[in-house]
Amino acid sequence: MKELILFIAKSLVDNPEQVVVQEVEGEKTTVVELRVAPEDMGKVIGREGKTARAMRTILNANAMKMKKRAVLEILE
Repeated sequence: MKELILFIAKSLVDNPEQVVVQEVEGEKTTVVELRVAPEDMGKVIGREGKTARAMRTILNANAMKMKKRAVLEILE
């Protein structure tokens, strides 16, 4: 899941070297934390949050295949 979000985020931003993705494993849920450069934050979130919503949908579909639950957090 980490690699999936990393690939998508690096494809969207102007500064791919500043993209950092961390996975925090819980009992039932995996939290995927995404950090990007401040000037790229708008590109990752998208207009009205549509890009972020699409990334969350893809992440959830991938997690469902592995019978897990995943949450994407975009951090400043």
